[in-house]
Amino acid sequence: MTVDFLIVGQGVAGSVLAWTLDQRGCTVLLVDDPALPSASVVAAGLVNPLTGRKLVRTWKADELFPFLHQFYSDIEKQLGVSFFHPKNIYRPFRTESEKTDYLALTTDPDTHQYVAESVEDQAYSPYIDNPLGGLEVKQAGWVDLTEFVRIIKGYFVRKNQYFEERVGVKDLIISDTHVEWKGVKINKVIFCDGVQSRENPLFDWLPYNPVKGQILTALVDNYSIKNIVNQGVFILPVRNGLIRIGATYSWHDLDWQTTEDGRAFLQAKVAGILKVPYTIVNQQAGIRPSTKDRRPIIGLHPTQPAVGIFGGLGTKGVSLAPYLAEQYARYLLDGEDLEPEANISRCISLYHGS
Repeated sequence: MTVDFLIVGQGVAGSVLAWTLDQRGCTVLLVDDPALPSASVVAAGLVNPLTGRKLVRTWKADELFPFLHQFYSDIEKQLGVSFFHPKNIYRPFRTESEKTDYLALTTDPDTHQYVAESVEDQAYSPYIDNPLGGLEVKQAGWVDLTEFVRIIKGYFVRKNQYFEERVGVKDLIISDTHVEWKGVKINKVIFCDGVQSRENPLFDWLPYNPVKGQILTALVDNYSIKNIVNQGVFILPVRNGLIRIGATYSWHDLDWQTTEDGRAFLQAKVAGILKVPYTIVNQQAGIRPSTKDRRPIIGLHPTQPAVGIFGGLGTKGVSLAPYLAEQYARYLLDGEDLEPEANISRCISLYHGS
C-alpha cells in the first residue's frame, strides 16, 4: 500500500493542510497524539486584518483574508457544519489623539478597505466604555477551533485515514524517495506538530520562539454585543451569556499551566473597557508555535526530501493556514514556488548538517 501524505499533528495547521491535500485528490493519513497538548484547542481562533495599537495590516492580508473566508465557508457548506463566525472587531478609542491617529490611518486605501464606513457606538455603550466612540474592522471574525478540529478529525475517521498515536522520527524509515511507517509506503511525511517540532531531531535547528498565551472564559448577564471588542485585550462573544477574554503574551515560563499573574493581568486590562460584571468559569494556557522572524516555516527538509514541515504559524495560524496550505499543495503537487518569506530555505544557514 502506498499513500501520498502522512500528516503528523492535527491542530489548525495539520487540519487545514490535510483537508487541502485531500481536496486535491491525494490520499492523506492524519495522525495525532491526544496525549500531547495542542495550542489550537486553547486558541481563541481570531482572524483580524488590522492589529496592534497602530492598526498594522496583517502580513499578506489582501491575499489571506478573501481566501480564508472562502476556505472555511466552503468546508461548512460541503459538510453541513458551522464553526466559522465572520464578525467585525470594535476598537474603542482610548484618547482623543488615538482617535485622530486612527481616523487619519483609515484614509489610507490599504487600511480603508478593512474599516467599516459607520459605527453604532451607542449600541456598545451600555457594556463597553467608549466615550470617544470607536471604529470597526471588517473581514474579521473567529473560528471555533475545538469544533473545527473535531469536524476535520471526523471527516478522516469516516475515511479510515485517521490514527491516534505519537509518531516520532524513530518510527519512520526514511529514504530519499519515500518514507515507511507501519509497513505503509508514504511519498511524503509532513510535520504539523506545533511547538513539538522543537523536539524533532530533523527540525530542531529551526529558529523557534514560542509564545505562551492565556485566556479566560466568563459568564456575563444580558451581554447583547455580537461583534468582537478589542482594546488591549479582546472580548469574544462565544454565545449568549458566554465570553472569552484574552490574551496574554509571554516568552518565558513556557509551560501549559495557567497562572494567577495571567488571570490578574487580563482582569486588570478588561476592567478598563467592560462595564458589566462577569464571572470567570475557566482559564486556559497554550504555547503558540512562533518563530524569531514571525514568519511561518514551510517546505522540505534540506537533505531528506521525503520529509517536510508546515509550522511556525504563531499567533495568526487561523488566518495564515488556508492560503499557505494551498501554496504548499501547489509546491508539492505542481512544482510551484513557495512564498520566500515562509520558505524553510531562508533558515538553511542554521542547519547544522550543512
